[in-house]
Amino acid sequence: MAHTLPALPYAFSALEPHIDAATMEIHSQKHHKAYVDNLNKALTGHADLEGKDITALLRDIKSVPEAIRPAVTNNGGGHHNHTLFFSIMSADAGGEPTGAIGDAITAAFGDFAAFKAKIKENAIGQFGSGWSWLVWDGSKIAAVKKPNQDSPLMDGHVPLLGIDVWEHAYYLKYQNKRPDYVDAWWNTVNWNKVNELFAAAKAGK
Repeated sequence: MAHTLPALPYAFSALEPHIDAATMEIHSQKHHKAYVDNLNKALTGHADLEGKDITALLRDIKSVPEAIRPAVTNNGGGHHNHTLFFSIMSADAGGEPTGAIGDAITAAFGDFAAFKAKIKENAIGQFGSGWSWLVWDGSKIAAVKKPNQDSPLMDGHVPLLGIDVWEHAYYLKYQNKRPDYVDAWWNTVNWNKVNELFAAAKAGK
């Protein structure tokens, strides 16, 4: 079964002024679509892999034949990373996290400000393209950064929140000002969705 591009759950302009409509349209309809198309192309002829959902495929990346593993890593990771990224943002969002994820962040980082600082440090410190992540490592939450489209799933972690720091995610509006983009991005985070992901991760789903 071929992988498909998910519908964006809001209008391209929904995240303005923090993320502009042009960036959202290009990001979701061109960049994300390219990852999906190239993943399907890489998996063609590998019947045992074509039927796997994207999470299972990335968790078991070492079982993917070496000849196509880089393509699956890059494009499968890009597909899953972007699907999560777009799902954890929404209009009229932002603010401080509540519920279980809020409690976990306070326990792990001390307070929300320290958590934001760590995520930003990883986002700015990621040389070149990549992501700054909050993950569930099987026993606790942790802040990590990953290059390119590498997925935390390949390390056995469950991504809960991620900020895309590839230039295509912010350059139209913020140019080379990655820190400004990171600061603005917090206004888009849908903490209800992050709480859902956190609950599923702890339940082993």
